[in-house]
Amino acid sequence: MIFDIIGLIGVALILVVYGLVHADRMDVKRVPFSAFNAVGAGLILISLYVDYNLSAVTIEVAWLLISVYGIFAALKRGKASER
Repeated sequence: MIFDIIGLIGVALILVVYGLVHADRMDVKRVPFSAFNAVGAGLILISLYVDYNLSAVTIEVAWLLISVYGIFAALKRGKASER
């Protein structure tokens, strides 16, 4: 039950961020977008530890890796704009 709650929190994070993007309230090129997506994917992966599903794990690992890349890209852009 606790793992279901953890997974649902992850899903909620991703969906809220998705909604904020479409409402023009979140910039996809800034760190928070990728950070919330990474945390959401991580929480879903924790929930999948108990109820394993290969296709779900695959998409969440990809989501997490792309989000981590997005964090580093946003940080790099931020440092470049400070120069």
